[in-house]
Amino acid sequence: MVTTFTSESVCSGHPDKICDYISDSIVDAALAHDPKSRVAVETLATCNKVVIAGEVTTSAKLDYKKIAREQIKKLGYTQDILQFTYKSPIEVLVHQQSPEIAQGVDLEGAGDQGMMFGYACNETPEYMPLPIILAHKLAEAIDTARTTTLPYLRPDGKTQVTIVYKNGKPTGVESIVLAVPHKEDIKNTQLRNDLYSHVVLPVLEQYNYSFPKKDIVINGTGIWHIGGPTSDTGLTGRKIVVDGYGGYARVGGGAFSGKDPTKVDRSGAYAARYLAKNIVANNLAEKAEVRLAYFIGAKKPLMQEVETFGTEKVSNARIQKFMDSLLDTSVSGIISGLNLQRPIYAKTASYGHFGRDIFPWERIVT
Repeated sequence: MVTTFTSESVCSGHPDKICDYISDSIVDAALAHDPKSRVAVETLATCNKVVIAGEVTTSAKLDYKKIAREQIKKLGYTQDILQFTYKSPIEVLVHQQSPEIAQGVDLEGAGDQGMMFGYACNETPEYMPLPIILAHKLAEAIDTARTTTLPYLRPDGKTQVTIVYKNGKPTGVESIVLAVPHKEDIKNTQLRNDLYSHVVLPVLEQYNYSFPKKDIVINGTGIWHIGGPTSDTGLTGRKIVVDGYGGYARVGGGAFSGKDPTKVDRSGAYAARYLAKNIVANNLAEKAEVRLAYFIGAKKPLMQEVETFGTEKVSNARIQKFMDSLLDTSVSGIISGLNLQRPIYAKTASYGHFGRDIFPWERIVT
């Protein structure tokens, strides 16, 4: 049977990712000073305006506006022509965590309720589905090109990849879509040639695939000069499918960014991925989905299940035993087992939370 599957990613300067960077940089700043900080921060970015809102309980003295401006500048928003820069007005609306939630977290319980899913498969060296990995790699390559070889590119951008599957195995690239804003004097022919040479070819060669330059869709309307929050308002956590598995696997009930690890929307999803990846990496199954669920104040999960989609190499009992030996999925067990109360979260804001070995939940235990 032949099928196709499509996933998308976005560049670091995408409006939603600006917001993720700001929110997660606030998380990092709080945890760097006070590992017990409680943070749930949302950011909104629109034309010439940033709003930061949420709940923060910490002994750290946080300069929210300074943190935001540093991130916006780092992401390339320095030109007034973009009508959104690190100089844009910033409004801060932050208060402390609700005492009704805090009483549960104080007892090492979950700071939120919901369900989380972790997934892994053997399609790629990263144990991730091929469509989302290629989409992330293309987005990262665009960002790298913008700051090195193709300085005429502007912040923002999206990628989309469709993969052909035969009998459940990836066999080829069906389509590639790139959207990238650029300076007005650059013609589409140059843009296509440069993106193919500096972005598409290096990424596809890394995974032993090819795709003809003439078939790439670049800037669907033909023109894109002004990107960022001037064109599209951004919000923290809105790219949860991009952040996860590109739609290839199930998505939990809450976003990750802007939350400290007592929020199981984040830490539970990381724990589930850690378990799923290690199941596949240790050849216990070709695919694995781990499911967790918590309620506010719960110390242990209400649900911990694993699905291997008929690809298991050993008994379910052995897989369950392996998971139990690998990680204690109580809230405190996840936080300590993966060492999550430290400033590691700003790097999750772009190119996905999974499939990159810089994060502790991606560690393989043999």
